[in-house]
Amino acid sequence: MQTVRRSLLVTSATLASLALTAPVSLAAPSPSPSGSPSATPPATMSTVGGVRLGQPGTQVALAGDAPVVPKGVTARSWIVADAESGDVLAAHNAHWRLPPASTLKMLFADTVLPKFPKSTAHKVLPADLEGIGAGSSMVGIKENETYSVHDLWLGVFLRSGNDAVHVLSAMNGGVANTVAEMNEHAEELQALDTHVVSPDGYDAPGQVSSAYDLTLIARSGLQKKDFREYCSTVSAKFPGETKKNKKGKRVRGSFEIQNTNRLLSGDYDISQYPGIAGVKNGNTTNAGATFTGVAERDGRVLLVTVMNPEKSDHNEVYKETAKLFDWGFAAAGKVTPVGELVAPKGTEQAGKAGANPSASASPGASGEAGGGAAKAGDKPVAAGAVTEDGSRGMWTALAITGGVLVLLAAGAFLVNRRWPLPDLVRRRR
Repeated sequence: MQTVRRSLLVTSATLASLALTAPVSLAAPSPSPSGSPSATPPATMSTVGGVRLGQPGTQVALAGDAPVVPKGVTARSWIVADAESGDVLAAHNAHWRLPPASTLKMLFADTVLPKFPKSTAHKVLPADLEGIGAGSSMVGIKENETYSVHDLWLGVFLRSGNDAVHVLSAMNGGVANTVAEMNEHAEELQALDTHVVSPDGYDAPGQVSSAYDLTLIARSGLQKKDFREYCSTVSAKFPGETKKNKKGKRVRGSFEIQNTNRLLSGDYDISQYPGIAGVKNGNTTNAGATFTGVAERDGRVLLVTVMNPEKSDHNEVYKETAKLFDWGFAAAGKVTPVGELVAPKGTEQAGKAGANPSASASPGASGEAGGGAAKAGDKPVAAGAVTEDGSRGMWTALAITGGVLVLLAAGAFLVNRRWPLPDLVRRRR
């Protein structure tokens, strides 16, 4: 597994400066009742991540020998960002609220994936498959058959199966509960352009997201090991229907499913993109084609989101994404960022707690903040990171000193950002 790590030392003075200069988040406009996007972006959009990201049109700050933004990118909205630093290298209508299609499944996975062990088995009831939209993409789940959670997530990520989403939602307390949790998680991530109506991304009135939000969501999901592995899997075996063979014995076979992300699996008119490692594609009548991808080159990890290209050529959304990846890798370090991918709300709260530990930390028996000893050799907890078991860690900056877990004093916070990519970029199971 290739691991990219960067540490940022942020002084309290810097934090104070950031607090004074942080962009104001505009109230998101109400979703269109019809769900149909307008022909032009609104004049006023959210400024989460920076004032320039709220302006319509292409935002880029070229310097020196930086390459120009590629021609022929026709998407209504797109963004190129450094996955580790969070720097937005360039964007076009980044906060335009548009229908997301199945890219919204990234938020579904980031919300629900931590809840069930892979080995959990579930027998599908007829009620689990109710309410699936006509013409939905399906992986082929059958009533009264038993599937593991692992099978279901393969169905979500590879085949974009709305049937798999509905079964997992049923396990999670139902569609309404899952939608509520997804909206709550989007708010935690500061993905404030996003409003979920259907957990699978199927077109619904008022269901919207933005290139900026989808990139935030992907960045959060990619901190989960299982999320990384599922979104980078090219093909897998999926359980079939139990049937009687010629001898009258009931047997259950399997069939192969392929990932519909064409930068990962390739197609007759597009090759696998070098260094690609996920994430998720989508396509509906209302949303058009949408895609968020992550790729690594020479130790740099970029995220690109493209929404609804005007050009209707086959695989156009992937071709435009590839152009933006190529530009991003060539331009990185040569452009001035036009914004940033903000951290989840909890990070801000942790920063305040760290700046005044006595106000928020309850001393334990040892008298140290945190109330207990850590194991020798433990590494700093990544601010905003998700633990390997998928549970959300505390959004706080921690350090290990003398084998004891303590909050750093008001002087500085150590933020250790980890962005490991799957050991096999194109996985087959």
